[in-house]
Amino acid sequence: MVRASAPGTGWARTQVLLGGLLVAGVFTLVSTGSAQNPSPAKTPPKPEPAKPELAKGDQPKVQRVIVAKTPEVAEMTKVINQKLEEGWKANKITPSHEVGDLEYLRRASLDIIGRVPTWEEIAVYRKDAPEKRRSLLIERLLSNEDYPRHWANVWSNWLLTRSGMFGRGTYHDQMDLWLEDKFAQNTSYDKIVKSLLTASGKNTDSGNGAVNFILAHVGEPIRDPKLIKEEGHFEMVPLTARITRLFLGIQIQCAQCHDHPFLNSLKQERFWGVNAFLRQVNREGTLAMQRNQTPGPLTLVDDVKVNVEALGFYEKRNGVKLDEKAVFLPSGPQKKAHKLSTDSKEKDLQGLTRREELADALVDHEQFPKALVNRYWGTFFGRGFVNPIDDFNDQNLPSNPELLDELAAKFKHYGYDLKSLIRWICNSEAYQLSCVANKTNDKPEQEALFSRMMLKSMAPEQLYESLMVATNKIAVQTNQEKKDQRTTWLDGLISNFGDDEGNEVNFNGTVVQALMMMNGQNINEAIMLKEKGTVANAISSSRTEDEVITKLFLAALTRDPTPRELARIKEDFRLALPEHRTKDAKDPAARFHDLFWALLNSNEFLLNH
Repeated sequence: MVRASAPGTGWARTQVLLGGLLVAGVFTLVSTGSAQNPSPAKTPPKPEPAKPELAKGDQPKVQRVIVAKTPEVAEMTKVINQKLEEGWKANKITPSHEVGDLEYLRRASLDIIGRVPTWEEIAVYRKDAPEKRRSLLIERLLSNEDYPRHWANVWSNWLLTRSGMFGRGTYHDQMDLWLEDKFAQNTSYDKIVKSLLTASGKNTDSGNGAVNFILAHVGEPIRDPKLIKEEGHFEMVPLTARITRLFLGIQIQCAQCHDHPFLNSLKQERFWGVNAFLRQVNREGTLAMQRNQTPGPLTLVDDVKVNVEALGFYEKRNGVKLDEKAVFLPSGPQKKAHKLSTDSKEKDLQGLTRREELADALVDHEQFPKALVNRYWGTFFGRGFVNPIDDFNDQNLPSNPELLDELAAKFKHYGYDLKSLIRWICNSEAYQLSCVANKTNDKPEQEALFSRMMLKSMAPEQLYESLMVATNKIAVQTNQEKKDQRTTWLDGLISNFGDDEGNEVNFNGTVVQALMMMNGQNINEAIMLKEKGTVANAISSSRTEDEVITKLFLAALTRDPTPRELARIKEDFRLALPEHRTKDAKDPAARFHDLFWALLNSNEFLLNH
């Protein structure tokens, strides 16, 4: 048996506290958002005396008012609501009840800015008029400085993965900085993608981190000088697959060696036709081969002296060797393919202009807006219309094709505005539903109808940022300390969470994850901060034991304790063993350290619900 080391009075009492919060390791919603909200107050908020609990779903129905900076939000939210409701009625499904305000606050904060809310943010939210509260929250989150940081990190992981030399460290940070600037300016999605595909130069140049996307995925080098002149410097196979998978939702790698088994229109030559657009790319510089080596500068250039004919070379299963001219995937009702012309009289498509042609063809493809809408929908709802989110094929059709088509068309029409898409999703009724199923929507096959929210494990980055906010550790660190600790924590979190391939949408919680959290020295140190730590602040700003407990619940779980939980915890305090009471006399904060530790290690904290 592995024992967890609680920071305060020891394992025995913490077992008791955890017993009231964890039930057989399964997450249980305990009237989340059901208790009446206390009046707004200064940070840390002063709670009112506990009021009677409401049964789940019994909170008064509020007629929501959408407050947004763009006029189409109400229109598109209505489209989402209507299309999903049609599916519910057709399948005789009653959607789950709406979550309470505080649970919605936590969910939206994790999804939009990548962390749980602070005490101050909870207080501001509670001051808003109930009917406008959620819509106003979305606008604040989209304007929060953590919005571009969070989405830069999300996209860096999608673009570079979490593995290899580009998965962490200098190259990953360069991409982060470039993306953060783009999200801060709300650059349109099509322009971001075109910039990624046409970036050139040194990755050490200021604001040039975008080159790392192509540099990370060039694949195996071609070493024979004769073949280099004909075929190019690198095989470019990984990049070919990642471009179509990320930006079109098509796993074209399945057609590298044979015709795609699940997409009839995707023949083997299609893979190599896309590949041919990239064959003049060259990566200059030496790539560090081990994680402990200092990453050197790399340069992305286009060599117009190689692969002049724009050909992709491949071999059929029968051993016949063929080549394919640069031609992009067919699109539109006529399934027209975008072909690259190498006729200098018409247009000189060598070097960078070849990649520019590829970028134009990609953005013009019918799948381009659909893939992004499906990817974001899956990020916010835990699954996409097409699931997995990047595997559109003839045997994996959208669960609600009309809604997906409408959202994709309007996303394109309104200028590929990512913030607008988030507004549409987060203002929708479906996004505000509980993860608790009822007898009409509890089957796995009904998940695709979005009549309830899916439970989502926090990504390592979300967990780290949430722990820093919940414990207020960020208040006592220098910028360099924050950077160093973030690197150390994330290295541990990612390896302990399991999957390090970078292809995941969400990490799955594991026993290893829970044990790592419970036994972590870093989390214990953060909990026991004496000057500006959450426990210290809660004690110094409270007059009663009830107030301290409530503030710890708000910091960790973004909710008040229920009357039953409050009574149970206070009783556990009184039933502490004599040796623990002796320690409490010397350190009055000890029992609150134990409680806070238990809350942060609960499934309710670890899951985005």
